[in-house]
Amino acid sequence: MSSLPIPDADALAHSQQLYQLLAREIGDNGGWLPFSRFMEQLLYAPGLGYYAAGARKFGAAGDFVTAPEMSGLFGQALARQVAEGMAASAPVVLEAGGGSGRLAADLLLALEALDALPEQYCLLELSADLRQRQQATLAREVPHLAARAVWLDALPERFAGVVVANELLDAMPVDIVAWRGEGIFSRGVALAENGCFTWSERPASGALLAAASEIGEQCQLPPGYESEIGLASRAWAAEWGHRLERGLLLLIDYGFPRHEFYHAQRGRGTLMCHYRHLAHPDPFYLPGLQDVTAHVDFTAIAAAADAAGLDVMGYASQGRFLLDCGILDCLAAIPPDSTDYLRAAGAVNKLLLPHEMGELFKVIALGRGLNEPLRGFAAGDQRRRL
Repeated sequence: MSSLPIPDADALAHSQQLYQLLAREIGDNGGWLPFSRFMEQLLYAPGLGYYAAGARKFGAAGDFVTAPEMSGLFGQALARQVAEGMAASAPVVLEAGGGSGRLAADLLLALEALDALPEQYCLLELSADLRQRQQATLAREVPHLAARAVWLDALPERFAGVVVANELLDAMPVDIVAWRGEGIFSRGVALAENGCFTWSERPASGALLAAASEIGEQCQLPPGYESEIGLASRAWAAEWGHRLERGLLLLIDYGFPRHEFYHAQRGRGTLMCHYRHLAHPDPFYLPGLQDVTAHVDFTAIAAAADAAGLDVMGYASQGRFLLDCGILDCLAAIPPDSTDYLRAAGAVNKLLLPHEMGELFKVIALGRGLNEPLRGFAAGDQRRRL
């Protein structure tokens, strides 16, 4: 990892604290942790995990840039689908994993312009640091609307309205599975003699074995194939089947339908780490200082939601979804001879073009009690691919 920037002494000391916590947990659990638990601690260990600590993550000064950070037009287009969903259910929005608060601010402004403001804009945020940043963003960008924002510590028992989650599922812990000739194994983490983290495998069991067996049979995976299984993201989607009374979930993330996720040419999975806008595959590097993500198996999300009683109401590429939501109309409202237009046009290209974010990112709509078709899937619905 010599090509990656070197963190300062304080950051290294922070990372060492998380290493020590993980090393103790590995020792307390017989010398082995499933990767899902290891990833959970990397990202969410209180005060130490990547999303639980105070390092800047979003935008040019962070480790990656999300769609809302690129352009307010993302939120303006998304607002049209959110407004439609609220009109058919209840005037409440819940954003799960609100990042810097940029999307919340953009959605509130856009919904105000559409005369479709929610009575409440709930933000489900477990990170105290990110919650503070979201509060600061709303106070700065939309002070007249900030009072509508309410922060939640957990999913509501019952909910009606629209749920939005942009790049949330990819940050949920995943298990890593190896389909070997002699069976199916869970890839976990142990400590090598020199104290460094190292991969170690144990036979898969329980729900993980059942999921891996189903995937292996459906996709005819060859021996030696390794990839991720997101049991946590499946459970999160299914949980809304018990809580959503009427409304819509809009989940936006990078991923594939199952037959593409577990493709023969993707034999080492999709796990990726992000540090200072550089991507690499080593999750053991700088624990707590880098993001660790995996792509989403949208077939699994759809199946879990369906089994929990939700309707799968749409599935499309981000590019097609934003076009159907009128992002080009939003762009056309900016004076074409201005620098703002040039900047916005460049961002829209990144959001729409297939070789940028337009095809890799997908939007899936899950709901209850709503009519089809939804605006964002009018022309580009690809549920048949799931």
